[in-house]
Amino acid sequence: MQAARLDPDYWIRRLDQPDRIVLDAAAIRRLNASLVAEEPSLHDLESLPALLPAGQVRSWIEALSVEPTRQLHGVDGHALPRQAFERLRENLALDAIPERQPVRYGLVVRRADLRTFPTRLRVFREPGDTDIDRFQESALFPGTPVAITHESRDGDWFFVVAPNYAAWIEQRHVALGSKRDVFDYTRRKPFRVVTDPTVRTVHAPEAPRVSGLQLDMGVRVPALDRWPADQPVNGQHPGFGHAVQLPVRSESGLLEFSPALLPRRAGLADDYLSLTRANLLRQAFNFLGERYGWGHAYDARDCSGFVAEVYRSFGLQLPRNTGDQSRSKALDRIDVSALDSRGERRAVVDGTAAGDLVYIPGHVMMVVGHVGGEPWVIHDIHGMNLRAADGGTRRVVLNAVVVTPLLPMLADDGTPILDHVTTIVRIGR
Repeated sequence: MQAARLDPDYWIRRLDQPDRIVLDAAAIRRLNASLVAEEPSLHDLESLPALLPAGQVRSWIEALSVEPTRQLHGVDGHALPRQAFERLRENLALDAIPERQPVRYGLVVRRADLRTFPTRLRVFREPGDTDIDRFQESALFPGTPVAITHESRDGDWFFVVAPNYAAWIEQRHVALGSKRDVFDYTRRKPFRVVTDPTVRTVHAPEAPRVSGLQLDMGVRVPALDRWPADQPVNGQHPGFGHAVQLPVRSESGLLEFSPALLPRRAGLADDYLSLTRANLLRQAFNFLGERYGWGHAYDARDCSGFVAEVYRSFGLQLPRNTGDQSRSKALDRIDVSALDSRGERRAVVDGTAAGDLVYIPGHVMMVVGHVGGEPWVIHDIHGMNLRAADGGTRRVVLNAVVVTPLLPMLADDGTPILDHVTTIVRIGR
């Protein structure tokens, strides 16, 4: 691996018209509207009825909270007994869903896990392999609106419908407010957009609810641009940072708002970034070397979270999971699985451009360019297979956002990854 290829500028210099606008703000708004209208995994929360039928709530929960068909293990490596799953099913409290469920609304107040079941229990397929928690679904970020549709029997968890997911979240991470207050917050102007992989609010012992909170790429927060220059923000002079407003949870669980301060050098923009190929590469390479985090574990992200958050910094809201991204009818897709020959597949892959998304079952890669006629990709990956010197398959543990050539990668059965490409998604060709 040449060190130069780990620099986005290496790939940007190879582009024709790297700063050409791929999609302008109006086109992105139209695409977002099409995605919400056509993609079942995305939800228009404001259009939900005030009362949800019990069948709808049950269907959301039962589609997610499914007992695994294979043996799972705990952190200690021991096999989970069947009684553990019986307790989890009991905590779903499906029998407590009323015939008409009133919808409540809230804002997420800190980066919080979304779980398959209402539990913090971590489970794994193999003893000792504790990177991929099979009950970890995703994460939500401060300021994300949610519709609360159900509670666990123990009262510690909400089943929420978020704009891009439906799953269990701990109640302590959600502040309940009126529908109007919740969605007014998401539209407040002026605002800032996080452009770094992550930023954190400054330490604030005077305001622990907004102290050291992590905000991830693409998160939008209202800016307090008229904050008086002589008035401290949580004990700190505002002139050396960015004053913003964040939702907080009162002791009774209700929505309140608090000023917070982000460091002056935090990666922030006054609006969503312009969607150009050059900016796409810069945003993607900002994550280079970050630890892989299945379902947004480790305060990081996985392959589909990675590409979604890169595109979110431009205001584009992709579905959360690879399957939904690759199948969405609202996106410009090439169905590679319909191609019979390896030559046809290779021709399609050779025609990709920087920012295009290449899908295989359970994984997505973003094209960064071509070298010697071969495509290279940046992707967030647990591990990959390559051809060993003896002709067999060698497993390489990566656990990071990496840049690799596409064609040498092998599937678990030793066949080229090229043979397993299902879809290519092109944004703004």
